[in-house]
Amino acid sequence: MLVCQCNMITSKEIEDIVLELLEADPWQLVVPAKVYKELDRRAKCGGCVPNVVDIIVRVTEKYHSQQAHPEGELVSLQNGLAKLKQQRSGVRRERRSTGHRAA
Repeated sequence: MLVCQCNMITSKEIEDIVLELLEADPWQLVVPAKVYKELDRRAKCGGCVPNVVDIIVRVTEKYHSQQAHPEGELVSLQNGLAKLKQQRSGVRRERRSTGHRAA
């Protein structure tokens, strides 16, 4: 389907670019400007931008749903932070004595 009539860009071209960007960095924010830059073009009238955004969202959601891991394989952020806090709890971060007060 033709998405951008000014630049003759199809939805397949946009989908391919979005997938390439996501494979390079799955957590980057893909925006229409990045897509146009990868295609060496720019949005002229801007009428296609909402459709490009819809394609980006659809492809990104599909990509991440395919890459999803079972819940048992994921590390909980809270558990990871708690573990780091435990490791750092006995370490002095500054070279001051405990009785030292600034001001």
